[in-house]
Amino acid sequence: MSQTQQTPTLPATGFLRLKEVLQFIPLRRTAWYEGIKQGKFPKPVKCGRASLYRAEDIVALIRRIGNGGMA
Repeated sequence: MSQTQQTPTLPATGFLRLKEVLQFIPLRRTAWYEGIKQGKFPKPVKCGRASLYRAEDIVALIRRIGNGGMA
């Protein structure tokens, strides 16, 4: 049996955990949190004890990075 590696798909709407976000934006957790503090990355939405990120915000961030909007 061969194992196939699936490419993650970013949903258009919904919520993502940080582990899922970092599959699309290759940063370490500490760099991600520093970016939130600096206002470069979206803040999480609290759901109980979980911190979730809106998929729409992550899509917008990826587009902004692709357009050279992150310096």
